[in-house]
Amino acid sequence: MHLLILGGTGPCGLLLIQEALEAGHTVVVLVRSPQKLPDSMRSDPSITIVEGQLTDRDTVGKALQGVDAVLSALGPPVKKGIFYPSDTPLAHAYSVVIEVMKTHGVKRLIALGTASIKDDHDKHSIVFAALVSGVAIFAHNAYKDVVAIGELIRAQGVNLDSTIVRVPVLTNDAEKAVVAGYIGDGKVKPKLSRAGFASFSLQQLTSDEWAGKAPLISSP
Repeated sequence: MHLLILGGTGPCGLLLIQEALEAGHTVVVLVRSPQKLPDSMRSDPSITIVEGQLTDRDTVGKALQGVDAVLSALGPPVKKGIFYPSDTPLAHAYSVVIEVMKTHGVKRLIALGTASIKDDHDKHSIVFAALVSGVAIFAHNAYKDVVAIGELIRAQGVNLDSTIVRVPVLTNDAEKAVVAGYIGDGKVKPKLSRAGFASFSLQQLTSDEWAGKAPLISSP
């Protein structure tokens, strides 16, 4: 498949690119700063780099030419705390991306989310409630952006085959195995390797099990 990967210069995004290449896909990466990509990726013939902003419709349209699916590792950096913008910038970017996806007939969207995005299948969990509350208090603007992303994908992307891959606390473990389910189901746990996120996201390209859904995934 020919894939557009967003958020490709971050830790999860780099793993998404690597996983996609290993699976034999070709990749378009839309980035503001191509120099943040490793030299090996900048010179890889299977990778096309499009430089620009996600809010620029022409740039997004260029990146979407011939694309079969969009995978996104976009997420607000919680560590910025009170310094993260209050105007939900990533949700606004997603609005443009989804609009241009529809114009180009691209249906499949697999997007990073977090436990801050609620789902009707979730049940009460003290652990996850504490995690979400901590983010909502100490990184409120980032929390708002994540929640807005979830709402926007569900509303504006209603005619897309979208999967919001919700993640808990991310680690750098190499383990790719994951458990997929919902908060409070007794299966999912509060940690997940970034490698697991990348692997699960790529698997969704050939499965419709979670299409139109927002599973929370964790390490076993």
